[in-house]
Amino acid sequence: MTNPLDPPAQPVRLLIVDDDPLVRAGLTFMLGGAADIVIVGEGADGSEVADLVDRLRPDVVLMDIRMPTMDGLAATEALRSRPDAPEVVVLTTFHADEQVLRAIRAGAAGFVLKDTPPAQIVDSVRRVAAGDPVLSPAVTRQLMDLAAGVAAGTGADGRAGRAERARRRIAGLAERERAVAVAVGRGCSNAEIAASLCLSVATVKTNVSRILAKLDFNNRVQIALLVHDAGLLDEEDDGPGHLRAVP
Repeated sequence: MTNPLDPPAQPVRLLIVDDDPLVRAGLTFMLGGAADIVIVGEGADGSEVADLVDRLRPDVVLMDIRMPTMDGLAATEALRSRPDAPEVVVLTTFHADEQVLRAIRAGAAGFVLKDTPPAQIVDSVRRVAAGDPVLSPAVTRQLMDLAAGVAAGTGADGRAGRAERARRRIAGLAERERAVAVAVGRGCSNAEIAASLCLSVATVKTNVSRILAKLDFNNRVQIALLVHDAGLLDEEDDGPGHLRAVP
């Protein structure tokens, strides 16, 4: 099995989309120096993304959120709805705001801050290209807190409808998968889930993969958001140390 942190056998084809030419130049200089990453093109607005992806076939798109004509959120939503879409990493100046939450719901594989050290941005692109979303348990918890705040400001009808849709989707999961999904929703790492549910880490990884496949998701934060929307976090004991073991 390959390690997602190892350089891929084929160079990662990367498209950079940002309306600031200085930011694009800096990212191109930074990322273009990696032997296993090829900058296949640049875009200055989200409205250019569809055509650039069709022509350049990138593996990963590094997408700024705030752009004048079509922002990175709308571009991400449109892109991820297409078959065989490249992965998207959101580029932002914010640690976690409503826009980042919307991008994750749309299927972005993670996000990096514009002031992130160059080596970490390179590593993030590699990880996403290898199928390993750049979303740590700490970031997941932060996004869950944000989601709770957003839900509190949503009308009762809107919350009820979202909860019902989420519950219907989760109903298709097996009991163990549901327990793992709730733990993911709490921002637990695979090791924490394994310890709390008396499973091996390998079994947890297998269950997470099955959940992603059944729900047609591409990252664990989407699982966490669905669990949150369904209200399952309120039904379980708090904390990774109090999750129920399942057979």
